Amino acid sequence: MNSTALPSSPAEHDAIAAWFAGLQSRIVAGLEDIGGDRFLRDAWQREPDSPTQGSGISCVLDDGKLFERAGVMFSDVQVSQLPPTASANRPQLAGRKARATGVSLVLHPRNPHVPTVHMNVRFFRALAPTPAEQDVWWFGGGMDLTPYYGEEEDARHFHQVCFDALAPFGPEHYPAMKAWCDRYFFLKHRQEARGIGGIFFDDLNQPDFATAFALTRSVGDHFLDAYLPIVRRRMDRAYGERERTFQALRRGRYVEFNLVLDRGTLFGLASGGRTESILASMPPTAGWRYQYQPEPGTPEARLYTDFLPARDWLGVASA
Repeated sequence: MNSTALPSSPAEHDAIAAWFAGLQSRIVAGLEDIGGDRFLRDAWQREPDSPTQGSGISCVLDDGKLFERAGVMFSDVQVSQLPPTASANRPQLAGRKARATGVSLVLHPRNPHVPTVHMNVRFFRALAPTPAEQDVWWFGGGMDLTPYYGEEEDARHFHQVCFDALAPFGPEHYPAMKAWCDRYFFLKHRQEARGIGGIFFDDLNQPDFATAFALTRSVGDHFLDAYLPIVRRRMDRAYGERERTFQALRRGRYVEFNLVLDRGTLFGLASGGRTESILASMPPTAGWRYQYQPEPGTPEARLYTDFLPARDWLGVASA
C-alpha cells in the first residue's frame, strides 16, 4: 500500500472529515430545495463502552412528497480492533485500530418514474501496529442509478456526469470505474444487475494522497448535477397502482443486494456500526412475487431487456 503524502496527524484527518460533513450539508440542502420536505437531522455519539467510537449526523426523510425514504449519512468512527469479518479481504489488517470517515446516501423516491440513487465517498485508515510498519489507507466511493422505468436520456446524462467527474484525473478512470460498478452492483444469485450502474472505486491510494482525495471530492461534488436534472424531468409524471407494484418488486432486489452482497453494509454491521443508520438505506416498502416475469413488450419488460444488461452509454470502451 502506498503511503505517499499521507496526513499523519489527527488534525489533518479531522480536516478530511470536515470536508465530508460539508458535502452532506450541501447535498441535503439541494434535496430539500427540490423536494420541499425537510430532513430530520440526528446527531449521534457512540457510548463510551461501545466497540466502535466516534460520531456522525444522520439526515433522514420518511414519507415525504418527493422522497418516500431518503438517508444522507455522515459518520466518523474508530474501532479499537478490526474483527476478522470486517477485514476478510485483507486478513493482515485484523486486530488493527482503524478510522473510517465518509458520506453515504440512498434516495427512494415515491414516484416510480424517478430512479432510486446511491452515492458514497469514504476514507479508511488502519493504523500500523508497530513503528516498523505503515498505516494502510485508501479512498472509495462512486454513484449508481436504479431506475424502475428506463429512460435513455436519463441514463446518458447520469453517465456523462460520472465521466465529467473523473475526466480531469485521466481518461482511463471512467471506463475502469464504470466496468467495476457494473460488476459490483450485480445480483449473482439472480444473474441480474441492480440498475444501470454508474461508477465505483475502492482501495484508491494512487498515485498519491492528494490526487486520490481530489478525485474522491470530485465524485461527491458532481452528485447533485448527476441526479437532480433527472428528478426534475420525472417527478410530476403520472403513475398508478401498476407502476407502484413494479416499483415494490424492484425495491425487493435492492434489499437483497444490500443485505447479501453490499460490502459497506456488511462491514458496518460486522464492525459494530450504528445499525439504525446503516439500515436507513432500505426502502420503506418492498415486494417479492414468486417467479415474476414482466409481460413481453411492456415498459417493465424493457427495463430488463434494454437497461439492466451492461451498456456503453457514452461510446467509451469499457476497461
